[in-house]
Amino acid sequence: MPIIHRFLALLLIGATASAETPVEKGRYLAATGDCIACHTATGGRPFVGGRPLPTPFGTIYSTNITPDRKTGIGNYTLEDFDAVMRRGKGPHGNLYPAMPYTSYYLIDGEDIAALYSYFMQLPPVEYSPPKNRLIFPANLRVGLSAWNWLYFDDGKKLPQPGDKSAQWQRGNYLVNALGHCGECHTPRNFAQAMEMEHRFAGNVLEGWDAVDIRPRALQRQGWTREQLMELFTTASSERGTLFGEMFRVVEHSLRHLSEDDLNAIITYLLDDGESRPVDFRNLEQAAARYPSGRRDFIAYCAGCHGREGGGILLDFAPPMDGNAAIRAQNPHNNIAVILRGLPEQRLSRTRARAGMPGFHRELGDARVAELVNFMRSAWGGAEAEVSAEAVAKIRRELSDHGYLGARE
Repeated sequence: MPIIHRFLALLLIGATASAETPVEKGRYLAATGDCIACHTATGGRPFVGGRPLPTPFGTIYSTNITPDRKTGIGNYTLEDFDAVMRRGKGPHGNLYPAMPYTSYYLIDGEDIAALYSYFMQLPPVEYSPPKNRLIFPANLRVGLSAWNWLYFDDGKKLPQPGDKSAQWQRGNYLVNALGHCGECHTPRNFAQAMEMEHRFAGNVLEGWDAVDIRPRALQRQGWTREQLMELFTTASSERGTLFGEMFRVVEHSLRHLSEDDLNAIITYLLDDGESRPVDFRNLEQAAARYPSGRRDFIAYCAGCHGREGGGILLDFAPPMDGNAAIRAQNPHNNIAVILRGLPEQRLSRTRARAGMPGFHRELGDARVAELVNFMRSAWGGAEAEVSAEAVAKIRRELSDHGYLGARE
């Protein structure tokens, strides 16, 4: 890589758009890291914590990160803040890796200092979140030292391949460090450590599949740069719409980033490449192969999504034809959305998303499987079939966690 390109890449990695002062830079970085999403409870004040974070070992509650000296981070020095962010070590011991220090350790020192400047000038709020509710032995922080020894190496550096563009390098930093995208989109092992050999391959969280975002998956689904830009700024595009946690990521983070940084993220996700449009339309053959699925689609789905799957409006009933979720290799979300539905969501005063009812009472496992198979065959080019047993498993998991019948 020419020396001038390396120099430009380093400049891009160390800088953020419109950051004139450490506080303004920190404000932008906090949006990039989506700090408010985890550290704000539903209906609560920003950054005071208290949001429940479910894990297989119980519930962790996010902490107060306002500069209150009694209940927040008001007594933290810059060194304390750095240790929390990049090593997972607080003044009173190890942090649970629900705090994504396993990604934040890649944030450079100047950006850590800017984040510190921003958080320390926020209004202090005295508030103590609920205590964590974890099963033994996860409730003992002493075991976190062993977890860190086994699964966390803060000596690793962010790979910077010499054959990649400066824009790709910036996206690499945003996605892997500040954006900590892998924390949701990477499968985890029995100890809830990320399986880095399968980085970005997808992972089920709160009943939804945090989808495979590797370049091959995105390109197979037909995502273009323009569609991803629209998705990251409005949570909707003709290729698909976002819901659940990813809707909140757009609400609190992505739509506030500069166009340059969004383009860098897209460049990294597509690996400096472009998708080639692929037509998976196979409606007549799918209807012949899955007739009951076609009938249920007309009965339960076509009123909003259209008999031919063309949809109506992106924020009301997006198209099934060309939909990335239908084209995804993992059918989990196809099944889950039919069973549990979707809540209404509002991105701004002028932009809202209509909800969708769940059909877990109306449709049994075999009918859901047939409906999913019809849609994935008609518009997704799917080869493998979804079984009634697979639907039953997802239905059971959703029911056990209280997601069926609940409008999130």
